[in-house]
Amino acid sequence: MTQKERLIIGEGKISGYLSIFLAILCLGATISAYFPEYLTTADFRELYKPNYIKFTFLIVLTLSFGFALASFILSKKTKLGFFAILLIGTSILLASGLPAYQEIDSKSFTIGLDWLLLDILISAVIFIPIELFLPKKPEQTKFHEEWKTDLVYFIISHLLIQITGVLVQLPAALAFSNIGLATFQESIQGIWFIPQLFLALFVSDLFQWSGHYIFHKIPYLWRFHAVHHSTKDIDWLAGSRTHFVDMIAVRAISFLPLYVFGFSASVFTTYIIIVSIQAVLAHANTRINFGFFRYVFVTPQYHHWHHSDDPKAYDKNFAIHFPFIDMMFGTYYPIGKAWPESTGLGDVKFPKGFVRQFIFPFVKNPVDNNTIDDPSNR
Repeated sequence: MTQKERLIIGEGKISGYLSIFLAILCLGATISAYFPEYLTTADFRELYKPNYIKFTFLIVLTLSFGFALASFILSKKTKLGFFAILLIGTSILLASGLPAYQEIDSKSFTIGLDWLLLDILISAVIFIPIELFLPKKPEQTKFHEEWKTDLVYFIISHLLIQITGVLVQLPAALAFSNIGLATFQESIQGIWFIPQLFLALFVSDLFQWSGHYIFHKIPYLWRFHAVHHSTKDIDWLAGSRTHFVDMIAVRAISFLPLYVFGFSASVFTTYIIIVSIQAVLAHANTRINFGFFRYVFVTPQYHHWHHSDDPKAYDKNFAIHFPFIDMMFGTYYPIGKAWPESTGLGDVKFPKGFVRQFIFPFVKNPVDNNTIDDPSNR
């Protein structure tokens, strides 16, 4: 789909795509229910109450059918509604064979299909309407040239949540597990919830800033981080485009203070939710500027400047939560009311597709004879 082939409300394609999207979620949930010991995240299982799951399943199925019906009515030529009906029927057929209750054996390794389905559903419900009705770049279609690549990044990073979780926590556990932190951690956990949460966000962002800065300044590491900056069409899905090496290293650095400080379970859970939402929001294609709060918290306008291909904005706005951290280290770009004209790596040619982008940093500079690999230019 080209930039000019935009989805138009009333032609049946939007409802068709929505019906297929929801039907796929129902099918994925049904498959997860057949193999919960392998396809569900162990930490989430106790939250899954059978009655709530069935109720949610029926709601999503009903919505999917409703959108499919709307697609049929609005556009008799489209096949999207037909495919959605096939997926709905398959989901219902498979779901009818599920037992009312089943014991789940704990396995040493699982694939987080449930986490993928939940996160993409919640993210889509929040950010697709925002980008559809309040876009910063109205000409940017939802199905731009690189959306499939970004979707692959999103899927893989969520399915491998257990592996990434272990790799992120391992350095902190090895370095600080036997140095007597119990007393210190108890004092931190005794702090009231709100200030403790802001402390968690602050110290984590400090470490995140450091890791992010290093990946910009060291030439070989920039190769990996350049994958994240390679997208020219910034939207809520583009934030997932991060090379595995970059993701693990920076997340591990960000996790260090969380492990050392030993924040309470409620604070840690809230922190994870905030990070997940803000990381997606920062990349969203929306013109919302959040007024005064854009100077307090990182917003899309703030982070889009970090992705700008304008040299004056290189190596600026590294923070993911608080702009004042960049102010502290001299890496703040004054956003004012302006937005970057364009984002990405300028004229740098970068390989397309997940597999090519995964291999590329190990074997080659982003572009030979190009200054993109010189940290002094970022």
